Amino acid sequence: MAELLDRPGRTRVPAIAPASTVDVPPAPFEVRVLEAVQARIGSPPVVRVARGMSLFGEHAAGWLLIGALGAMIDRRRRREWVAAAAAVAVAHGASVGVKRVVRRPRPDNPRVQVLAGTPSKLSFPSAHATSTTAAAVVFGALLRKPLVAALVPPMALSRMVLGVHYPTDVVAGSVLGAAVAVAARRLARRPTALRAQEGNK
Repeated sequence: MAELLDRPGRTRVPAIAPASTVDVPPAPFEVRVLEAVQARIGSPPVVRVARGMSLFGEHAAGWLLIGALGAMIDRRRRREWVAAAAAVAVAHGASVGVKRVVRRPRPDNPRVQVLAGTPSKLSFPSAHATSTTAAAVVFGALLRKPLVAALVPPMALSRMVLGVHYPTDVVAGSVLGAAVAVAARRLARRPTALRAQEGNK
């Protein structure tokens, strides 16, 4: 059968992508942005730092470890730290779920250097940007520190320095992480608000 289909003059039936996936090809400007980022700040020391950040954020492990340490040290707010770490885990899981639906390949262009290994070939959204943004929001609230501005841009840039994500990957990841973190904070505040209402009755 395969030989018959391969004979000259035969029309091959094109493969049909699963209906559950979404095609998000990179815009031409995204390759230019990656090329510019790597040319301007992709020095060896910066690449080494970016690789360290990549290892720290892999599977959100570094952020989850910080959440666990917070729960151990700050016993008075252990529940809040556990909830914050759970929010980071949910954000990471959400990014993985979106990746499996979108299935956008990682950068593969001769103008872009890929300077780090990745656990999957899927690019959209950046799980590192997602978990970092979620961690910055929830941990920043616990510590009363503006961590978003301090943590998110460096992680987003590091993914482009390494050539493993397009700009829209890191933007989408940051938006997803912020959305999950804000939703988690609202859910965490509900029991406290309900107890306060009951106490005022």
